[in-house]
Amino acid sequence: MNKKALKDTELLNVSVCVTNTGSCIGQEVVQLYVRDIESSVIRPDKELKGFEKVELAPGQFKTLTFHLNKRSFAYYDVGACDWTVETGDFELLIAQSSQDIILSETVTIESDYRTQAGVSP
Repeated sequence: MNKKALKDTELLNVSVCVTNTGSCIGQEVVQLYVRDIESSVIRPDKELKGFEKVELAPGQFKTLTFHLNKRSFAYYDVGACDWTVETGDFELLIAQSSQDIILSETVTIESDYRTQAGVSP
């Protein structure tokens, strides 16, 4: 992760290194989920934001990078007729499946929603 805290207008890059520790050629699907730790609206427990399938020879490794933007952390706000990001902590989850989480990291997002809506902070 290139940042631990950012504004919702900034891009976040999340990198993970995958290594084949076996003795045969192998394939893996690496998935990235985002979870809003404390949301004021009902949201899924985790939302799939990216995935990539890799094939690696024995001992081979590859670094995968996922690029997250404002929409990666947003929900559709019907009242505002726009995608909205709430200020707060989000958990980034690297997984083999939705039930098999391998790594997690927390990032803090500062939303510019109040400014965009014309409301003083």
